[in-house]
Amino acid sequence: MKRDMDLIRKLVLAIESCSDGWPKEDLKIDGYTADQIGYHAFLLVDAGLASGADVTSSGSSGPEYLLSHLTWAGHDFADACRDETIWRKAKATVRDKVGTVTFDVMKELLVSFLKSAVGLG
Repeated sequence: MKRDMDLIRKLVLAIESCSDGWPKEDLKIDGYTADQIGYHAFLLVDAGLASGADVTSSGSSGPEYLLSHLTWAGHDFADACRDETIWRKAKATVRDKVGTVTFDVMKELLVSFLKSAVGLG
């Protein structure tokens, strides 16, 4: 399964929006399957954006993680990707220049656009 940066963003923002900071067990994102969400939850934990528990069983069709909360890095990413205009601009830049980039490059691009938006860049 390919990493989907839109799903990563949606998961981070969904977790952040939970009033108590703890996402519900059945975290759902419209347009995505449980398998896609489970794999990307694993990626969030693996990348250090969220904390969670591996609940994958022998009957699972892929990784399954019960996300517990965002980490400091996860909150930083939420702040960098929250603005829809900046997100679209970063995605368009990547698509037009190289097609795909690493997570770190995407975050740097988002931060760069964010800095420009507030007059720091």
